[in-house]
Amino acid sequence: MVEQGNFTNAADHLGIAKALVSKYVGQLEEHLGTRLLNRTTRNVSVTETGQLYYERCQQLLEDLDDLETSIQARDSKPHGKLKITAPTTFGELYLTEAISDFLSQHPFVEIQLTLTDRFVNIIEEGFDLALRIGILEDTSLIARKLGDIRLVTCASSEYLNKQGYPAHPSELGNHACILDSNMKTVDRWPYQIDGKPVNISTKGPFQVNSAQAVRNTVLNHAGISRSPIFVVSKDIKAGHLKLLFEDYELPAQGLFAVYPHRKHLANKTRAFIDFLQVKFKHTPPWEID
Repeated sequence: MVEQGNFTNAADHLGIAKALVSKYVGQLEEHLGTRLLNRTTRNVSVTETGQLYYERCQQLLEDLDDLETSIQARDSKPHGKLKITAPTTFGELYLTEAISDFLSQHPFVEIQLTLTDRFVNIIEEGFDLALRIGILEDTSLIARKLGDIRLVTCASSEYLNKQGYPAHPSELGNHACILDSNMKTVDRWPYQIDGKPVNISTKGPFQVNSAQAVRNTVLNHAGISRSPIFVVSKDIKAGHLKLLFEDYELPAQGLFAVYPHRKHLANKTRAFIDFLQVKFKHTPPWEID
């Protein structure tokens, strides 16, 4: 009735008599104890309560449809091309390996991966899925958390032995900082100080839009970096880099799988997200033991 505009059109759409439509709406209003439609001799309009009831019922029906689809999908094999975009360094270090494992389990799926550090509009550019790190801002998309990623501050022992070990983030102004221009706060590094988030101003001889380039520069003893843990975890484990300011780090950021809101989520997409959630959420391979 809400979609069709009047009882006549609704009756034609449902293939039943107009009197039955009016009767069923009346019974529903009596059951709920409220008026859903305003009726006059010339037209019918939905009340505010009726509009809210309609929207909620519509969402419930869509959720039920999604549930039935997901149950049915468990019995069918994922297949077809899956278009994914992800941050460059994370994709190179961890996602490609995960994709190889996924494809070995799902031979009927083809994956087209685009690695880029720019913000991708996945709807306009035709992607099925995006991996994103940090705070999500686009509320029109659906997101599932896959794991946690910390930002850590580190430098080589050679640099620290030569320039000194800073004991507090406020001392960064006296050091060469290697800046990653992909980060939103390029030269203002956030820390937790006295229970509050504080941005510390930094400066340095080198700024680059590549987390790997920042890592390589720090490994060459040129300064201090603030990097996602997955970029430097192997170097820290090997003793090539030293962690700084561990007591001042902010809580970890989220790693999310983001996809458009669709009535039917493709089985291939659902299977890949489920796979990544198992692989990354509980024991992410980039964390330091």
